[in-house]
Amino acid sequence: MRPSDASITRRRFLRDVGAAAAALSMTGATAALAEERPAAKTSKLRFGIQPRPEHVSWADLSRAFREADDMGLDSAFTFDHFMPIDGRPGPCLEGWTSLAALAAKTERIKVGALVTGNGYRHPALLAKMAATVDQVSNGRLILGMGAGWFEAEFTAYGIPFYTASERAHRLVEAVKVVTALSSGGHATYAGKFYQLADAPFDPPFVQRPHAPLLIGGMGPKVLQPLAARHADVWHFFLKGTDPDEARATIAGFDDICRKVGRDPTSVEKAVSLRPQDITDAPPDEARSRIRALADAGVGHFILSLPAPYDWTLLRTYARDVVPPLRG
Repeated sequence: MRPSDASITRRRFLRDVGAAAAALSMTGATAALAEERPAAKTSKLRFGIQPRPEHVSWADLSRAFREADDMGLDSAFTFDHFMPIDGRPGPCLEGWTSLAALAAKTERIKVGALVTGNGYRHPALLAKMAATVDQVSNGRLILGMGAGWFEAEFTAYGIPFYTASERAHRLVEAVKVVTALSSGGHATYAGKFYQLADAPFDPPFVQRPHAPLLIGGMGPKVLQPLAARHADVWHFFLKGTDPDEARATIAGFDDICRKVGRDPTSVEKAVSLRPQDITDAPPDEARSRIRALADAGVGHFILSLPAPYDWTLLRTYARDVVPPLRG
């Protein structure tokens, strides 16, 4: 049963009062704060949402994150674009600044950007941003990274787009920069695209050595091997909800994991769900589709919510579809 608005407000008030009192009595014990804060619900399968921050108000975006948190979902993601990606002109909230505010407005849910476009930011800057959001959330960040794909956006903002191969190889180095900075002390790195010279990194991530790394991408030559080596979560796309397609895609990725010496089961596989995957069938049929994907190896399901957000869909997903799938 969903708690009343009054009870939610009272709970948040008590939480904020308690946090303020703790801040007065502690001297930066970040690890202790993380331990005291309730963790997100965990299960064999994880379920999240991605309310796309285009054509929406800040009020609706923050409401979607808070409702997902209140209803017990595991994750909520923004995206990393500066203009709408659906081809329509309109507003688009910046993903990482929004994410910092959303992290502060939620209590338990994991938060992230699905995924960060590497070409927009030097990876050292991204690492500082990510560690700050991990601090704001007391250890609830999922760090999503990708090569970038929306050429019109790069062109509009005067950002070099490069070839697909160079974007992929830049991402490889970017991951190395983030991991070098988060390894402790000062970091030095000399790559083809990025360099560090005795760079400090303080404060660190709450989650050690860094927030779980989600890498998105399907390229079999560079991106999948990168995810196989470094990712905690690999995000890939399906055309629909065909379990055979998912099984074949995951089997190929698992083979790459074995070739690079990684246990395939140590990398969580995540996919995005479309609204119609939930709305064009009763909840039991939607659950059957998700179970089939889970049997194929998918462990994290992220429902995409385009604007205007369908609040009924969000609640159906969180209350009716997801709970029986947990276990």
